[in-house]
Amino acid sequence: MESTSPTSNIKLGNIRRKSINLSPTELVKVDLLPSGKIPLVIQPVVEGLNLVKWAQDNQEFIKKTLLQYRALLFRGFNINTTDLFNQFVSTTSSGQLLEYRDRSSPRHEISNKIYTSTDYPADQSIYLHNEGTYWLTYPLKIYFCCLVAAQQGGETPIADCRQVFQRISPQTRQKFIDKNILYVRNYNDGFGLTWQTVFQTEDKAVVEEYCNKNAIEYEWKTGDRLRTRSYRQAIAKHPITGELSWFNHAAFFHVSTLEPTLQEALLAEFKQEDLPNNTYYGDGSQIEPELLEEIRTAYQQEKIMFPWQQGDLLMLDNLSVAHSRTPFIGKRKVVVAMTDPVKN
Repeated sequence: MESTSPTSNIKLGNIRRKSINLSPTELVKVDLLPSGKIPLVIQPVVEGLNLVKWAQDNQEFIKKTLLQYRALLFRGFNINTTDLFNQFVSTTSSGQLLEYRDRSSPRHEISNKIYTSTDYPADQSIYLHNEGTYWLTYPLKIYFCCLVAAQQGGETPIADCRQVFQRISPQTRQKFIDKNILYVRNYNDGFGLTWQTVFQTEDKAVVEEYCNKNAIEYEWKTGDRLRTRSYRQAIAKHPITGELSWFNHAAFFHVSTLEPTLQEALLAEFKQEDLPNNTYYGDGSQIEPELLEEIRTAYQQEKIMFPWQQGDLLMLDNLSVAHSRTPFIGKRKVVVAMTDPVKN
């Protein structure tokens, strides 16, 4: 589901970084890409430095640096268990961990609200997106940890959505500001996740309660099928800085973003309104194809890739930075946690 236009993506492993003195201690070094692109890479100067203990002692530095760069990559600290990952998340977050409900990607829970990043097939891409833009409450922070790096591929590309917003024309931005987004999802038609998986229940009453609490319209159809409709903002204002970010699944969930063969198969099987996922303007009208292509191009122009190393920990400001996944070969284990809930 990821577009592949030939743009100047940036790979950390292929370019030389310059070191800058940003750390409040002498225990770590902070590397900035020559281009100034995220993520900021934080590495230990001394062998065996305990990242959790260092984070406890430098919480203000981490907070300020994340707010400045929006993406921090902690490398060389050997975070090799979900327990260590969870300790770091708990140390550096100021809110509760979020449960993964109203799912769009297959995942499973490893420990208390620590999940696999995705169980999506290894040969497929996942398009750039911010976590939970279609939820009523989304995480301000999202964390990834590479416990096992793939033999080949499997990167988690990122993109600064403040810059994506700037790349999109003022006319397009204003149209989405005025109309917002409508997400329409259909479950149990033989494609995509079932409503039982998405809402983590077999009980329709539990689904209805969740929908009512989260401003989701629902409609039960024959054959145990479900349709939901969610009206959400297309552009978000950062709760601390007030900066605007492109913050939606308008392109990700739109049928035109799918690979051509899958797109053709779905459109041959379903009417537009019955597709597993699709997006519209908030008034229900179609989003113009040229605007969707403009959005995809903006993401692609801002996409940054770097190879995972085992033990890497990536901390993102989820409102400001989108993430994705490339296909891979070999075993890969990347875990995720979401914290600091914000009302959409």
